[in-house]
Amino acid sequence: MVGTLVNVLAILAGSLAGRFLLPPLPSRMRQTVTAGVGLAVVLIGMGMALEVENVLILILSLALGAATGEALGVGAALEGIGNRLREAVPESSRVGEAFVTATLIFCVGPMAIMGAIQSGVQGDHSTLFAKSMLDGVTSVVLSSTLGIGVMISAVPVLLYQGGIALAGSHVAALLTADMITAMTACGGLLIVALGMNMLEITSLRVANLLPGLLYAPLFTAVLQLLPGIIAMQ
Repeated sequence: MVGTLVNVLAILAGSLAGRFLLPPLPSRMRQTVTAGVGLAVVLIGMGMALEVENVLILILSLALGAATGEALGVGAALEGIGNRLREAVPESSRVGEAFVTATLIFCVGPMAIMGAIQSGVQGDHSTLFAKSMLDGVTSVVLSSTLGIGVMISAVPVLLYQGGIALAGSHVAALLTADMITAMTACGGLLIVALGMNMLEITSLRVANLLPGLLYAPLFTAVLQLLPGIIAMQ
């Protein structure tokens, strides 16, 4: 858990620094900076999405994930959380967007998964320490443009990475490299969508696509099992 705790502290420190230590940006400058951050977010997402090995898995995962998200009202639930947080923190009018954007960037990817596994199984925190540096810098930039909602992403990071670290050996036994790649690529596409929303190119309900992150490794596992099942028949 040491690596995860350092990661959480880096996000909190970066968010507070970006929100309260940087001087207030004029409206026009804030829009331009937000656009720049949006471009960077798209680049991060594309880098992750291009790791895809089976496009069909992504199509199925996003389609079924969208149906699941809409049926469960994931976006509405997150919006409700954002509204309650907005009442508590008046300046955080974009808290929901900030929370979802930062959570995806910080939680999705091989460094989050493999770093947590290394931390829990081997006691090696080096990967999470490196991720902490990246997340700290990213949180400074995100919070200066999207607001204090970025700081709340530290909670899912703690639960997600901490849970994997504690589960350690069990998670390592369940997730193959291909499953991690599929989930990373799916998450990358969602991050691209978030970046496009930040650039005001689209207004996609990205939160309702989040269940796709669960379907991607599941479909990958099914495809890996199919040859064995066919051979047994």
